[in-house]
Amino acid sequence: MRLTIGQLARATAVPASAIRYWERHGLLPEPERQGGQRRYPPEAAGRIVLLRKCQQAGLTLAEIRTFQLEQSTRQAMIRGKLVEIEQRRIDLEHAHQLLTHALQCGEEDIVRCPKFREQMATWRTPAEADPTRASAAPS
Repeated sequence: MRLTIGQLARATAVPASAIRYWERHGLLPEPERQGGQRRYPPEAAGRIVLLRKCQQAGLTLAEIRTFQLEQSTRQAMIRGKLVEIEQRRIDLEHAHQLLTHALQCGEEDIVRCPKFREQMATWRTPAEADPTRASAAPS
């Protein structure tokens, strides 16, 4: 059974406008038409869930296009994205530590807090923590 765009939108909790947008940008295959209406195969819902997850992972439209290509083509993009996500994860952990400490700190200026200064000194980027990555980073 083929789905209308409204049925597909309801089934995936994605607005029809987003579905049309992804079609225009080549992220979804052009659907069949019956009487001028778009008709989608049931597996289109899985593709839309994947697109949404890619967006939530921070992939751009260009990266999502690359993600949908053959495995050998997409691997370099995925490796780069994993490095980026790992850095965001570290940044969020540091932000969490900062805010948690700030809630408990008695210092008027948190920068003057010796315990906070110690904590800040331990914060490193992946490249700083791994000397082999630092040498591979562009100058």
